[in-house]
Amino acid sequence: MIVDLIIFDCDGVLVDSEAIYVAAELEFLASAGLCLDRASYMKDFMGLSLGVWEERLNALMMERTSGRLPSTFFEDLSTFSMAALEEKLTALPGAHREIEALDHPCCVASNAGLSRLIWKLERTGLIDLFSPHIFSAEMVERGKPWPDLFLHAAASVGIDPSGCVVIEDSVNGVRAGKAAGMRVIGFTAGSHCDEGHSVLLEAHGADQVITSYETLRQTITSLA
Repeated sequence: MIVDLIIFDCDGVLVDSEAIYVAAELEFLASAGLCLDRASYMKDFMGLSLGVWEERLNALMMERTSGRLPSTFFEDLSTFSMAALEEKLTALPGAHREIEALDHPCCVASNAGLSRLIWKLERTGLIDLFSPHIFSAEMVERGKPWPDLFLHAAASVGIDPSGCVVIEDSVNGVRAGKAAGMRVIGFTAGSHCDEGHSVLLEAHGADQVITSYETLRQTITSLA
């Protein structure tokens, strides 16, 4: 098989943001009366599109407490998370160097809103590696774990899904990539990835898993 396009997720793959998000989300949920285990929360909720994530959290809140989350919950959480990102956000080690060295076209496909996605790439100096091929779940009807976003990205660049390799750090992202008919490399270099995260990604369909950018080119070659 030929590799024609490499599709990168953003949060947890290009930028080390997931640990920031998860900590803020678990703190806010606990303050609202919904205490969740970190590992289970990451498996079930990380990598979801914004609308689905909000719906599922409200459904869980209703199931456990018979009430919804406060009306300003998600707005307040977004403000809190953004402040933390402005202070702490960095690119993953080796990301710029190794992506720049790739011999394949690359793009970004993220469940993040487009404006925040662009901000993260600009903030970490990665945007020139991908522009103009930057795709947000705002561009499709359904974000991850559905395949729509990856299929949209491939079609926009003019590549058949079978020629695409997805780089993903979340179970829901892996599911989306496989549902799109693409090969998926699980990525566990983010500071949010606990011991056993590689096994979790493999169990949900990742073709291979890497723990740093140092082995990215070699792994892509092996998939080809």
